[in-house]
Amino acid sequence: MCTANRPKPCQANLLSDHLPKIKTLDSAGPVTSGSAYEAGKRKAPGSRGFVKKPSRHQPRPSPLPPAPIYLGPESPSALRVGAPDEDNGPGTRDITFYEGKCFTGRKLDVCGSCNSFQEQGFLNRVNSICVQSGAWVCFDHPDFRGQQYILEHGEYPDFYRWNGRSDHLGSCRPVGMHGEHYRIEIFEGSHFRGPSLELTEDCSFLQGQGWDKTCINALKVYGDGAWVLYEEPNYRGRMYVVERGEFSNFNAWQARSASVQSIRRVVNYF
Repeated sequence: MCTANRPKPCQANLLSDHLPKIKTLDSAGPVTSGSAYEAGKRKAPGSRGFVKKPSRHQPRPSPLPPAPIYLGPESPSALRVGAPDEDNGPGTRDITFYEGKCFTGRKLDVCGSCNSFQEQGFLNRVNSICVQSGAWVCFDHPDFRGQQYILEHGEYPDFYRWNGRSDHLGSCRPVGMHGEHYRIEIFEGSHFRGPSLELTEDCSFLQGQGWDKTCINALKVYGDGAWVLYEEPNYRGRMYVVERGEFSNFNAWQARSASVQSIRRVVNYF
C-alpha cells in the first residue's frame, strides 16, 4: 500500500488539542475555553477588572527579632576583666569604671582583682564609677599601690564622690566579706604593744572614746568584716582599708604615717 502521498497531520492542531484549559476572571465573568495563547490575551493579574482572593491558609510572615540595644555610644567596645575572687567570701562583685563623668565614654567592667587598668587597654583616667555589688578598694597607681579609696554599693558620677582629688586610678580589688561580725583592736605601739582599744561600731572621733593619741601603730581585725581608717575626724582625709588579720605597724596597711582619728565599718556590700 502506497503511503508516500498521504498528508501529515498539522503539528499546530495536535498541540492545541493537548494544551490545558485555563480559567480566568474578568469583568464579564469566567472564561472556560481557549488555548494558552488565547488566555494570555486576557487581563493579567493586577490590571483593572482582575480580582485575586487571598488564600485562607497562607502563612503570615514572622516578625523580625528586635535589634540589640546598647546604652551609650561606647558600650559595644566595653572591656571585661577578671573573675570572682573566692577568697573574699560568698557573693558576686561587679564594678564599672567610666572615662567620662556621669557614666559616659569608654568603660571597663571588673568582677575581680585588676592590678593594672592600662594593661587591659583602659586608660588610667576614671571620672565616674558604678558599683553593682560588693565593696571595692581602688588605688591611684597600678599593683594596688598609692592612695586608697573605698567604694561601696552605689553610683559615683564624679571623682569627688569617692573623695578623690583627681581622675587618676590604676588598680582595684574587692573587699573581703566573710560574715556580719565586726571586731577590731587598735594599739598605741607597734607590734601590738602599749594601750589598746577594742571597737565593734563606727567611731567618728577616737579621742572622744578615750583614745588619748592621734595615732595607731598596730591593729588586729578579729571579725568577719573590713574597716576603713581615716587620718582625720568624721571620716575625712586619706583612708586605708584593713581586713581580717594582724597588722604590726602602719606600713602593713600602706599608710604614710600612724595618724588615725576616725574609723568605720564597711557595711554597704549589696
